[in-house]
Amino acid sequence: MRRREFITLVGGTVITGPVAARAQQLGKLPTIGFLGSLSSAVEGQRVAAFVQRLRELGWIENRTIAIEYRWAEGRNERFDEIAAELVRFKVDVIFTAGTPPVVAAKRATSVIPIVAAVMGDPVGAGVVASLSRPGGNVTGLSNQTRDLVGKRLELLREVSPGLVTLAVLANVGNPSAVLEMSEVQARARALGLPIVPLEIRRSEDVATAIETAKNGAQALYVTTDALVNTHRLRINTLALSARLPTMHASREHVEVGGLMSYGPNVPHLYRRGAELIDKILRGTSPGDIPVEQPTKFDLIINLITAKALGLEIPPTLLARADEVVE
Repeated sequence: MRRREFITLVGGTVITGPVAARAQQLGKLPTIGFLGSLSSAVEGQRVAAFVQRLRELGWIENRTIAIEYRWAEGRNERFDEIAAELVRFKVDVIFTAGTPPVVAAKRATSVIPIVAAVMGDPVGAGVVASLSRPGGNVTGLSNQTRDLVGKRLELLREVSPGLVTLAVLANVGNPSAVLEMSEVQARARALGLPIVPLEIRRSEDVATAIETAKNGAQALYVTTDALVNTHRLRINTLALSARLPTMHASREHVEVGGLMSYGPNVPHLYRRGAELIDKILRGTSPGDIPVEQPTKFDLIINLITAKALGLEIPPTLLARADEVVE
């Protein structure tokens, strides 16, 4: 093992590759700029998984690596501001999750590597040239949002056999959410299922959108988005009041009253994001690191919500659930 790759210090080991070595030459620890879409409270479990995997790889926070955390609090308009701040701070790599913050980071820099724990459709959003050869300064993981739409509709119909019309809530300011809504419309059309599109851009639009859904829809599909995640409790409260079963992408929504979620295990994606950062700090160009796919998916069902809606969850579906909220 070459001496320049591993430098042993009192109290720990510093792993150096080309990026890390440059940072140390500047008299600072290699630094990750963490662009959080939500808040530290909401993303605590994910951050813990990320930091733990970095530690397992030898990157110990405040000893062998520094992490500059910034939180957008669900406000998409802050992504550009935070990305620009991290670039000015001269971080060695930017880590984030979600298509809008990735787009903002890419606007802010074409040089600093950007790793996303999750993106909806990075090729469709124009942030990578292809999944196998991203080609620029962005890599990460795609959560297969569009690919999972069919499975979510199947599950929703399984618990709502009387489903005739489906409402779809999406933040149309998020390109990934727009693509997901389009996919829902296409899949639903193939099933002969009419769609009521509910377009929002800010928190003030949520109540009006769900009020619209009450007129004819029997269920609500909620697309993936930071704004939606921030207001998940309100969305679920309004949906329950409107007697609408809901389908989501992540467990956080089900924990606050959503009926079901099906999607990648997000903490696991954050762990894999840490592995990609490790590769970059050791010298691999992000453009040469293929965008990876999820391997672990969770089905979460809230029986309390099901009971409140008067729904009987089929035993076969409960048996397939990874977690049941009771």
